[in-house]
Amino acid sequence: MTASRQKILTHLKKTRSASAREIARALKLSAPNARHHLSVLCSDGRVEMAAIQRSREGRGRPEKVYSLSEAALGDNLPALTKALLAEADSRLRVDALAEHILDVTPFANLAIPKRLALLVETLNAMHYQARWEAGADGPRVMFGRCPYAKVIDGHPEICKVDLAILELAMGRPISTVQKNQAAVGFCPFVFRIGA
Repeated sequence: MTASRQKILTHLKKTRSASAREIARALKLSAPNARHHLSVLCSDGRVEMAAIQRSREGRGRPEKVYSLSEAALGDNLPALTKALLAEADSRLRVDALAEHILDVTPFANLAIPKRLALLVETLNAMHYQARWEAGADGPRVMFGRCPYAKVIDGHPEICKVDLAILELAMGRPISTVQKNQAAVGFCPFVFRIGA
């Protein structure tokens, strides 16, 4: 990351929001240069356009106001999740948790190919990078990443939640064919959909 972009992020952390003109003035950048860096930071997902405001003088074009994105701000969800899982311990009901995560209503009365397509779409909305393919033993669903990677250490029961989600969506038993924990940063799963 360039020094100018880092300075913009630091400035937005202090001010919470600012226009390109305000950032350019504060950091002694040209307005086009500030807009270019903001455009790159927006495309990276670190900055987002927060609003459009009229100039303070009431003349001229409205200005875009930028702020740090939710992803750049961060959160305390991994710590909260770890604490909740530790507190739940053996009382955790995986099937009940899966029912809270997945609404099964859209899956009712769908043929297997349509269920699979909807399942992949739903999983990808939850950041799994999932896909499905036909296999000799039947269709398989693969997870390209684990959206729980920050809290999965010490909590293998989360993997059982994924299995329960798949069973709910497909309306039939699912068996694990392969799980690769050697991969760094994600856990690809392959499931075979049983009859």
